[in-house]
Amino acid sequence: MAHILIVEDDEQFRQMLANLLAADQHRVSTAADGVQAMDALKRVRPDLVITDILMPNKDGIEFVMDVKRQLDPPPVIAISGGRRSISAEFNLKSANLMGVNAILPKPFGRDDLRRLVQQTLEGVA
Repeated sequence: MAHILIVEDDEQFRQMLANLLAADQHRVSTAADGVQAMDALKRVRPDLVITDILMPNKDGIEFVMDVKRQLDPPPVIAISGGRRSISAEFNLKSANLMGVNAILPKPFGRDDLRRLVQQTLEGVA
C-alpha cells in the first residue's frame, strides 16, 4: 500500500489517524507540525500527505506552500476543524487555494477518510 505522512498537532488524533491508516496496510509516518513535517520529507518520500491546517510553529498553509514548491510534490489532503474565531470552511478554502488535492472537514468518519485517501492516491480527488 501507500506511505502516508500525517501532520497533526493533536497527539491523540494523530495516533488515531495513524492506527486507522495502518489497519488498511499503509505505511505511516507522523509529525506534530509543519517544521517536523518538512524534516520528515527530507527523510522519507511519502505517496500522500494528510495535514491539519491550524498548528503551532509552521501551520498547514505554510507547510502546503513548502510542499508544493518541491520537485514532484506528493498529493496533499488538508483537514481542519477550525477554531473559535476561524472556521474549518475558511481554513479548507485557503488550503484549496494553495493547491491541495483534497479537503476533509473535521469531524469525519473512517469511511470518508478511506474513500478520500483512495481517490487521492488514484488521482481522482
